[in-house]
Amino acid sequence: MNWLLLILGGLFEVGFATCLGKAKEGSGTESILWFVGFLFCLSISMLLLYKASLTIPIGTAYAVWTGIGAVGTVFVGIFVFKEPATFWRLFFITTLIASIVGLKFVSK
Repeated sequence: MNWLLLILGGLFEVGFATCLGKAKEGSGTESILWFVGFLFCLSISMLLLYKASLTIPIGTAYAVWTGIGAVGTVFVGIFVFKEPATFWRLFFITTLIASIVGLKFVSK
């Protein structure tokens, strides 16, 4: 169950990074609403990381949480913000995913 919370927390990390990117693009009320979304996602993400770290070693939990956030944010960058999807970028994201899966398998 705590692995599910950790994955969900990582997805909310993607949410707060996305909201931050959209907030800097907007202005006025739109920017404020994206910033509120950032704060909401940040709070939920941190709470879920905390809950998961009660039973998952903190080093593993943090690495998986940030890894999910990093991979998800790169994909959002590619698909939403039209950032480049170069071979090397995708190669290193793939190695990051393999590392996250590896950490899951070697953790108790």
